[in-house]
Amino acid sequence: MEARAAHAGWLDELLHEVRRQMARRTGADPRAVLDWLSRQIDADVALVGSAGAVETATARFPRQILPSLEPTLARLAGGQMAAAATEAGALQVRLEALGPRAPRPVLVVAGTSAPTPDAASLVSHAGSVIALLDRAQDADTTFRGYQHKARQLRFAVFSALLAGDLTLARRMTTGAVPALLDAERLRVYLLQCTPEDRDRLAQIHQDGSGYHGTGLMVHCPAFKEHLICLVAEDADGADGADAGPETAHGQGTVLRRLVRENPHYALGISSPYPLGATAEAYGQALHALAAARQTPERVGAYLGRTPLVPLLPHEDAGIWARAFLRPLASTPRSTLDITRLAVTFPRSAVARLLDISRNTVSHHLRRVETTLGLDLSDVRTRAALDLAFCLSPGPQSDNGSGGSVSSGGAYGRPTPTLDELLRTEPAHAWAREFLRPLQDTRGRDLHTTLCAWIDANTDAQRTARHLGLSRNTVRAHLRAAEHLLSRDLLTTGSGIHDLVHALHITGLPPAG
Repeated sequence: MEARAAHAGWLDELLHEVRRQMARRTGADPRAVLDWLSRQIDADVALVGSAGAVETATARFPRQILPSLEPTLARLAGGQMAAAATEAGALQVRLEALGPRAPRPVLVVAGTSAPTPDAASLVSHAGSVIALLDRAQDADTTFRGYQHKARQLRFAVFSALLAGDLTLARRMTTGAVPALLDAERLRVYLLQCTPEDRDRLAQIHQDGSGYHGTGLMVHCPAFKEHLICLVAEDADGADGADAGPETAHGQGTVLRRLVRENPHYALGISSPYPLGATAEAYGQALHALAAARQTPERVGAYLGRTPLVPLLPHEDAGIWARAFLRPLASTPRSTLDITRLAVTFPRSAVARLLDISRNTVSHHLRRVETTLGLDLSDVRTRAALDLAFCLSPGPQSDNGSGGSVSSGGAYGRPTPTLDELLRTEPAHAWAREFLRPLQDTRGRDLHTTLCAWIDANTDAQRTARHLGLSRNTVRAHLRAAEHLLSRDLLTTGSGIHDLVHALHITGLPPAG
């Protein structure tokens, strides 16, 4: 009875070790099992890996005996034998192969006497525990690899949608096309949370195919606290064109509940868009998130405002944009793609987004600066370049698809200046509407702060010195302006260009 009780106690200790190691999630630790086994049976133990090398061993294990054991180790590793007992000098050696697949690791026990039946049984149990922990670690490694690849594929699908290439998005998912790609419209929900939480959320809401039902949760590579959630509009309950996100159910409701339950979360929600316009929806979600951070609910839907670009005189705006970008006609496509991102997002964010170094981003931008003769560190220059990119599909040569454009413009017309485009009445009406929310500032002159901030090239410290305010006060004003204007000014800066244009337009006399 005492022997059986002792044996049961040993097994309990082994199970406790399994539970301890599984709870740590730091990988299998066979050395802890070997040390425990050595104490129980008064012998030294080694784990010889499938390649024949010692992976771990107790401190006093006699490694000099291993060369004489090589033939037996080879047969055990190859699956010809399950266990063996032999002698190595004065030592009694027991060997057991672990696991079902060859080549197998081998547990080697060396002592001054042959193990008793109970000790031999304990060796087998310990070997089983090591094999179990090893298989659990392999499964965990495989699972992490799958999660990483699934995350990469989700981002690739999102990138294709950003580019408006629905065919590419479907081709990348052949065999397991996400339900999102069958939807007519989507909303982008941009969730701000901790990096650890976004990993957990993307995993627990993931389905068996690696997607998220009728949605898609994507890790933003540029901003580690952003989880980009693409939600099929028809699946989330907003059937009519005027239905707001507050009427939705399903995934959108889950995201809003998460924000209610976590005081450090915030959520920006776009308007519904066709899948081919995912980039526009994502931009709206960025602005909505900036506004949402300043509200008690920390949830904000985009307040739709007409953008500036379609209000400019179409033909003259196209002439100006093509003339502005013409020097870039022979610039490599990769440089143009990087520049399009870098005029809107911080260079470090672009580097993370494209998985390149910040120095590489700077190298491409210097090439563009030299070609255009401009300083892209100036916020007004970046705003003008971004507007030109929005007005033209790309720089064109004199024989480009946009028609022949000479130095005097199309058909001999002079090329208009940017000021001439912006002083039109529709542009003035847009600027007045854009800046109108700043009138309700509760005693804070946000308009003056914003003007000084742009004049200081968005440097909050210089703005503070100019206005005689603290830097914290300036940033508080900017956060308040984000909420009122529904534009992201500080996190990604994607709303700064609209602010630059609106302030510039209000300083121009209207066209006569």
